[in-house]
Amino acid sequence: MKPALILLLLAAAPALAQETYDPSLDPKRYDGCVRAIPTDAQKAEEFAIQWQALGGGLPARHCQALAQLQQGRNAAAAVTLSKAAQAAEAQKSPMAADFWGQAGNAALLAGDAKGAVTYFSSGIVAAGEFAPVRSANLLIDRARAHTELADLGSARADLDKALALSPAEPAGWLLSAALARRQNDLPRARTDIAKAAELSPADADVQFEQGAILAASGDIPAARKLWGQVVTQAPGTDAAKLAARALNEAPAQ
Repeated sequence: MKPALILLLLAAAPALAQETYDPSLDPKRYDGCVRAIPTDAQKAEEFAIQWQALGGGLPARHCQALAQLQQGRNAAAAVTLSKAAQAAEAQKSPMAADFWGQAGNAALLAGDAKGAVTYFSSGIVAAGEFAPVRSANLLIDRARAHTELADLGSARADLDKALALSPAEPAGWLLSAALARRQNDLPRARTDIAKAAELSPADADVQFEQGAILAASGDIPAARKLWGQVVTQAPGTDAAKLAARALNEAPAQ
């Protein structure tokens, strides 16, 4: 038997077609659609598509994209989110930048870094000069996409802009440190990771990068100690997996 949420969706879909569409119910429709995704993402997507056809607009598109992501259909989600962003821009909605950013992240998940750059760039334009934190986050995301494309110069330019706009964002300092290490600029890497650690001292990703910078600087014992802490304190995370691999590859001293 299907869970109650899915039964509600199945019942609601015909009702949408039979009744005069009432947009005031959209918040409830969105909540039900999103809550159904973990249980039956395909059915939630079908509901969202029918909802769109009747005037569901941005909430329906967003639920559809979330359902596609749940199914691992990341490229499709990126397209859906980009259409939502375009619709938001046409409506002069402040959500446009967020939708572009989500489209970019979905494209990255799909392995389309070039498409992600395009989406993030549109988001930066949509955010404008009056939303510095939002613009900084989009610049950080675009830097990740540039890095995937091995365009390190563009990644550095984006990160430097992001740090100027939002110097209290630890993710920017972390990515800046990692990029500096990749570019063999260890003084910059040490400075930036120290700032990231000051802002987010318990972050496992920051601790892993601290270890990587120590290893690149020749201090293998200190690097191994930090990586060991990540494995112990953040089990199951991507940082812990990277730290475990680094421990296996680094020489014991």
